[in-house]
Amino acid sequence: MDAHIPDPHRISTLAELEALYGPVSEIAQNKVTDRVDAKTAAFIAASPFMLLGTNGARGLHITPRGDAPGFVTVADPHTLILPDRRGNNRIDALRDLMEDNRVSLLFLVPGVPETLRVHGTAYITTDPALRASHMAQGKEPVTLLVIAVESLFMQCAKALMRSKLWDGRKRPEGVPTMGQLLASQMAGRVAADEVDASYPERIRTTMY
Repeated sequence: MDAHIPDPHRISTLAELEALYGPVSEIAQNKVTDRVDAKTAAFIAASPFMLLGTNGARGLHITPRGDAPGFVTVADPHTLILPDRRGNNRIDALRDLMEDNRVSLLFLVPGVPETLRVHGTAYITTDPALRASHMAQGKEPVTLLVIAVESLFMQCAKALMRSKLWDGRKRPEGVPTMGQLLASQMAGRVAADEVDASYPERIRTTMY
């Protein structure tokens, strides 16, 4: 399909888009929170890899960030610290932050089909104490991002299950279940055991 040729099936309004999809489930509608609770912190501590989304005058960028599990730390329920490890010095994401401080983060844990989405704002710091406390292989990060969490929520397992990204890899011990994460993030408005009991069948029947 040529992107320059008008598409008679193009969706142009929000109303048209929403008409194509069913209603949002109660959990999906209400699962967003603005704080990092203990279960969410445990998920972040288990993650060795995340994607960082930024926006600047040169456009949008998504850059990978990875290190030993727990390389992103939770300073408090509303603040994350992300060290900037050595790269190729393009510093696309850091350049973007000088123009637009909004960020999106996607945390992955090998063997876990759910992912964690975090949205907020960030600034760059060279704080000596933070650099020292985030040392790896004897080297301090040149800079760190201090991320103010504005919203976060768990993304269900379907995308990673369809892709078979972790096919055959077991869920690591100690990583909270989807039910535990939702129950904690939603302040007890759902029961962890009930979510976990119904989750496999719900995922199976809504995979496609």
